[in-house]
Amino acid sequence: MCNLYTVRKSAAEVAAHFGVTNPIQTNSPEEIYPGTPGMALIEQDGVRQLRSMTWGFPLRLQGMKPDAKPKPVNNIADLSGRMWVGLARKPQWRCIIPVTAFAEAEGPKGAKTRTWFSLKDEPIFAWAGLWRVSDEWGPVYSGAMTNANAAVAPVHDRMPVLLHREEYDQWLHGSFEDALAFQKRTFPVDGIEIERTQELWVRKNTASAEEPTLL
Repeated sequence: MCNLYTVRKSAAEVAAHFGVTNPIQTNSPEEIYPGTPGMALIEQDGVRQLRSMTWGFPLRLQGMKPDAKPKPVNNIADLSGRMWVGLARKPQWRCIIPVTAFAEAEGPKGAKTRTWFSLKDEPIFAWAGLWRVSDEWGPVYSGAMTNANAAVAPVHDRMPVLLHREEYDQWLHGSFEDALAFQKRTFPVDGIEIERTQELWVRKNTASAEEPTLL
């Protein structure tokens, strides 16, 4: 699962990486948590654009009070699942999530630290996702997950579905079978860089990196 990632580049740098001509003004922080603003790349009428959206589809769990805040579903376990299949079949609802690194918690309970994963020679890289417009939060997005490769597996058994540059168009325009194939493959181990830190997983006075909702 992934419920913390970074975009430590400007919107202009992200736009240039993905060939987008409309850098946006965004209030998203460098560290992105579920339910907070982030950037997503979409394509409409043949034009790529960056949009500011909320990370996580709003979900109201059974028994929630009417005025309770929905829970953000920020990870997609199975693109063929009931919540996702209708969107995944339609390329217009696919998106690319710009990332500079993603984190997983490592260590004993109560003292977990942040272990960061990034791509070698790729200061900005792509996470395959879906988006839609919600009644609660407006535009929202969520990231597809897959089985961890040997680099990530010692820390967590799942990791984001990462795309190579030459695969961006296939994710955005490909068939439903293409999308499923991305979720089933194992990303190359030699493309991953690992940085283990002493940073506490949950910091005081910051957004809490709680366990994500994974559907």
